[in-house]
Amino acid sequence: MSCSDHPSPSTSQVSEDDLLRLTLDLVAAARQNIGFFRDVAESHWLHHTPVLVEAVRRYDELWMPLMSDLTAESGKPPMILPPLDVEWVWFCHTLNPVAYRRYCDSRFSKLIGKPAIFNQENKDYAVERCKEIWISKYPSESFENEASSDDLHHENTLQIDHILGEISKQRCLLTKFSKPYMLELVFLIASKNRYKGFLFMLQRFVDSSRTFVPTSDIQLMWITHKSYPTAYAIDVKEMEVSMEKIIGSGESANGDDLEVMKKLWERVFDQPFEKAGCAVNDDDVKPSIRWEVTDSDVNVNYRPLLPRFLLKVNMLVKQTPMLNTLQTDVSKEFLRFQFLRCHRDFKINNPISAIPSDSWRKVADLCCEFGTKGVVLELRRKGGVCFKGSKLIESKTFMWNELLRAPSITLDAMVDRRLRVFVSITPPAQGPYLLKSVPDRVTDDSGAMVSEVILKMNQYRPQEGRWLSRTVLDHAGRECFVIRMRIANGVWRRGSNKPAVVKWEHRCIEIREGSWSYVAGSIGKAPEKVIATATPNTPSGPWHASWTLSTGHELFISPAMTFELKSTNSIDSHVMLLNGRQLQYQNENNNDEEDGFVTIVRFSEDNTTGRATGLINWKMLAVEFLPEEDAAFLLLVSMSILRSVTEMRKEDVGSLLIRRRLKEARLGDRDWGSVVAVEPLLKPVYVKPWFWNPTAVMARHETDYVTKSYSVEECGDELYKQALFG
Repeated sequence: MSCSDHPSPSTSQVSEDDLLRLTLDLVAAARQNIGFFRDVAESHWLHHTPVLVEAVRRYDELWMPLMSDLTAESGKPPMILPPLDVEWVWFCHTLNPVAYRRYCDSRFSKLIGKPAIFNQENKDYAVERCKEIWISKYPSESFENEASSDDLHHENTLQIDHILGEISKQRCLLTKFSKPYMLELVFLIASKNRYKGFLFMLQRFVDSSRTFVPTSDIQLMWITHKSYPTAYAIDVKEMEVSMEKIIGSGESANGDDLEVMKKLWERVFDQPFEKAGCAVNDDDVKPSIRWEVTDSDVNVNYRPLLPRFLLKVNMLVKQTPMLNTLQTDVSKEFLRFQFLRCHRDFKINNPISAIPSDSWRKVADLCCEFGTKGVVLELRRKGGVCFKGSKLIESKTFMWNELLRAPSITLDAMVDRRLRVFVSITPPAQGPYLLKSVPDRVTDDSGAMVSEVILKMNQYRPQEGRWLSRTVLDHAGRECFVIRMRIANGVWRRGSNKPAVVKWEHRCIEIREGSWSYVAGSIGKAPEKVIATATPNTPSGPWHASWTLSTGHELFISPAMTFELKSTNSIDSHVMLLNGRQLQYQNENNNDEEDGFVTIVRFSEDNTTGRATGLINWKMLAVEFLPEEDAAFLLLVSMSILRSVTEMRKEDVGSLLIRRRLKEARLGDRDWGSVVAVEPLLKPVYVKPWFWNPTAVMARHETDYVTKSYSVEECGDELYKQALFG
């Protein structure tokens, strides 16, 4: 049964006349601020203390007097914006409204406001216009911050120290609001409505709690509101003192105060305070997945490769008064939570007796792919038809598409009149790609699988050449690429004709875009379009292997598993390959399985410390990467490393000798990466990031490891060992 007829109660229950009227377009302003946070986060030069001290000086001595003069002329903030360093200082200063007003009153005898500029084109014009005025007003002062990060000399003043303290407190904002779903309009509108409800509650029940604790979505709207001082002053004029009770960014909420906040919200709005993607005190929580805002996807030209969209889902339940009036033995009853698609094996069972009646209990807090379609909640009783089984009493289905159309992206439903269920999601946003390469049949020079079927189609003309082949599957098990490694030339005929291993320098790797064209069962032909190649070179110096990649890179590999990647593209950012799981992919709980992992790290002028953009496991031929990384490049690197290590160690470390498609887990049972647990309470390895325990997550059915027998036309292991082991 679908729940589309049960939108959850929300702040819309309260009359619009009772809610605070805002003079600022908070949705547009918040979206602008999220982009601003990202600009600041990526400007690493800005976070050095000497640079910040100079930024505060420029703000205090140049920018604010300039704004005061220009405001006096028009009576409202001019449509100009300062350079990034000054804008960051200004933003942080405004987040303490009391101190900012005191500063403005003491310096300029008026409150200095900020212009509402939300269009990027208008913003660029505002900065250029400011530059013209700045140069005219301050000819001896550079428009850009020219302080050196090595310059440690500065004069301490109380004013500079105070503003530096405000900046330090707001550093957490740069990562707290970096989730891609926060840019979605439906999320921002829901956040604005919850913020207005939060202010309504603060206004009416200010004496109900010592402090008021906002969730991250409410906090985003609050800091956005404060960052426009004149609009904020007008809107909260009647409750200015009450606003000081709200816990600010960078401050930790007391557990007791948070519980009071939850109960108050539930009493006022008849819904849980917690919501998907809207946590409290999540500043120190390390995200379990890489999920960043994507400006560009370089893989859009690969038509078979579809983007992967993620969302967060949160489900809470509580008993209704009806349960207490029914003479029902609930000791054998439980609630089961599971997905519609992609990971049907995943189930969460919660005993009814453990669900409270006076508060909401969280039964699921997960990150999943949009392809899971939705969730099913079942009320079941143990001991149904089968002694060990259970009997379904009632079920409710929550579809993602229905939730996206619902107010505040939430749905509310009753189960058997005894339980109330509240489900919320975040809007889907693009996540990292997941690809894995699986063994497949040997192919000939044309790309056709070596098989009796192909021989018959070719009127028994012998198939020339032998290539090891691997099929690349995406997160949903779809074929998107075929990787081929040249092994031998010649043909096989009964008698003395057999393929011979090609020269070492001819054992190239190629990647073809698309899926197999199957002609009979699992027998088919590789796609024709070759998109990337890797050619072995003679190594020199400390390197054991060297490859030239058609992507414009040269890859060098040493026996100690160190790498060097040289780019022939002068405009390309510097790339490094680091052995093991590094930076954002580091797993502090499991450092024992680093063998096989290589982290892709990119450096640029703006980011000299490096940023992980992809992770390779060359043993299992699995890769995870951000949309800005080229899939073909990572697949070439992965296969080149595996080929080189196989030759160095003289053993089949990556199962290259397997020449048949092995059986995967049934599609939809536990699809790779389809569900990721946000909280550590869930134990199954299949709902943890794949690189935490790759051996378990990527394991195939045990029956797949029986020894394969190959046809004489495909040739035996000796041919392939000779080519792979050298």
